Amino acid sequence: MAFDGITTACLCREFSDRLSGARIYKIAQTDRDELVLTLKPAAERGGGQCRLYLSADASLPLAYFTSRTRQAPLQAPSFCMLLRKHLQNGRILSVTQPGLERILRFEVEHLDEMGDLCRHTLVIELMGKHSNLIFLKSSGTGNGNTAVSGTAGGIGAEAGDGNTAVSGTAGGTGTGSEQIVDSIKHISALVSSVREVLPGRLYFVPDTRNKRDPLTETEESFDALLRSEQVPPAKLLMSTYTGISTQMAEELCYRAALSNDRSASSMTAEDRTSLWSEFHGLMEDVRDGRFTPCIYYKLEEGGRRGAPVGYAAVPMRVYADFSGQFEEVRFESMSELLETFYAQKNEVTRIRQKSVDLRRIVQTILERDVHKYDLQLKQIRDTEKRDKYRVYGELLNAYGYSVPAGAKSCELDNYYTGEKIRVPLDPTLTPMQNAKKYFDRYTKLKRTNEALTALTAEVKSEIDHLESIRTSLDLATNEGDLAQIRQELEDSGLVRRHSGSSAKKKPGFDKSGSKKGRARTPVSKPLHYISSDGYDIYVGKNNTQNDALTFHFADPDDIWMHANDMPGSHVILRAGGKSMEEIPDRAYEEAASLAAWYSAGREQGKVEIDYLLRRNVKKPGGAKPGFVVYYTNYSILARADITGLQEVD
Repeated sequence: MAFDGITTACLCREFSDRLSGARIYKIAQTDRDELVLTLKPAAERGGGQCRLYLSADASLPLAYFTSRTRQAPLQAPSFCMLLRKHLQNGRILSVTQPGLERILRFEVEHLDEMGDLCRHTLVIELMGKHSNLIFLKSSGTGNGNTAVSGTAGGIGAEAGDGNTAVSGTAGGTGTGSEQIVDSIKHISALVSSVREVLPGRLYFVPDTRNKRDPLTETEESFDALLRSEQVPPAKLLMSTYTGISTQMAEELCYRAALSNDRSASSMTAEDRTSLWSEFHGLMEDVRDGRFTPCIYYKLEEGGRRGAPVGYAAVPMRVYADFSGQFEEVRFESMSELLETFYAQKNEVTRIRQKSVDLRRIVQTILERDVHKYDLQLKQIRDTEKRDKYRVYGELLNAYGYSVPAGAKSCELDNYYTGEKIRVPLDPTLTPMQNAKKYFDRYTKLKRTNEALTALTAEVKSEIDHLESIRTSLDLATNEGDLAQIRQELEDSGLVRRHSGSSAKKKPGFDKSGSKKGRARTPVSKPLHYISSDGYDIYVGKNNTQNDALTFHFADPDDIWMHANDMPGSHVILRAGGKSMEEIPDRAYEEAASLAAWYSAGREQGKVEIDYLLRRNVKKPGGAKPGFVVYYTNYSILARADITGLQEVD
């Protein structure tokens, strides 16, 4: 599932076909490392309006057309303001890709402050932790070491449009005559010894691995490479050519019917010719824009679609030839594929990053409380012998007259059991003084037990609450969910309320990367599903939503569900005026599957789910958010699998 140069080439072709001549209508920086451009394509290219999502996130760099609306901060960051100043209302001249690098260049023509026509370039580098969004201008001077090639050297340039791809020969590839105006990430020499990405520096693409451009490879050079190397052919292709991922290299070897357990130099002339044929054919497809974006899913029992195992811009025979094990799903565009494949993963990754501070707070308090709870249980166990001391005192009061002075112990009749019992004594004390000593010890242990019982119940309640919050953090899907969880922690006194710190922060975002301005925080609401029989099912994502869903939204005759004896969501199956007996079993099973999936037992496979009428669910006075009690319920063993259930926005 690599975002390689061929995927980038497919995107470049798609962007070029749609955006050449498009006007940049709006620019928004929706997160620390991402932009959303609202564009108006030319009438001859479909017209209308579209959104282009560009992310330089280190863990998940992406670029694709999206229909999804993303919230922006009230105060735009400085990089966004710079782009608005120069590029808003500008016209995109071309979208190009240097070779098969994971780089896209958007050349934009616009009017400057004086009304003169000028050009700038917005570059997105999709290179993992080195990803960046860079704004360039022509420096007007060359460095003496640049070579200019025509449109054949890049992907996506319009034939005859006069645009050129510039590649440097000293230290990298790129446009040595272009100067960096600014970038979404500043990279100094302390961070990278290869290239500084700072305002005023010349821009180039580092080429430290000296990889070849597969689009310009010849058969003679390819054959010589295979004959000279002792590594497997797939590894050789991946390490030698720009833009070829391990997945694509293995696909080429599979197409050529080559085993990957032998070296390239041991291949026969026929094998080398076969591999060249597949390699050259793929490059021809890339040059000509013949792409068929596909996602491949693993098929599980009963032919049910499982998890995705890979995607590519071209059909992958390594999966397609095993149609009984994998399902191929084709898409009209690479943007549609990437949004389908990454949208949820990207959102989950982003929310997990934003919830790091909350997770750390919850985990720290939880570990402290668990340690405290264990110590309190040990102390309670130590107080369980208190009744023994009371019996010692009573027996000494009753039979102390028969105990000789200075005795270290005595054997007395225990009138509770009818047996003899040996009582240890302090020889320096009288029997009555020993009895008083035992009564004092008993009283102390009794008071300790009573106090610890109340404290232990309080600590256990807090542990349960924190575990439910930890589960809520796992279920959070947007910043509104995180805001509700933080509010719950503040109301519980577990974290301090925001005090409006005056510390310097990046414009538009707080220290953790969250957007400033509560007015732009997305509204958090329960999840809504439709069962196969058309019944509405609602799922709370945190304790605040659980309380609102159960006691303010649900009707008394609706069905309430929750995972047995573990943190999880409150699930409401809307009865629609029907009795429990009239609701079909499948609706119960699907609602129970949701309760299992949105619980701490998701990884267990099957979870016991309690269900009953909502009217029988009660909330004790003063109870923590999400805590309820019920005494009569039914149970169902449900699979934590929600495949096929339809979620409603």
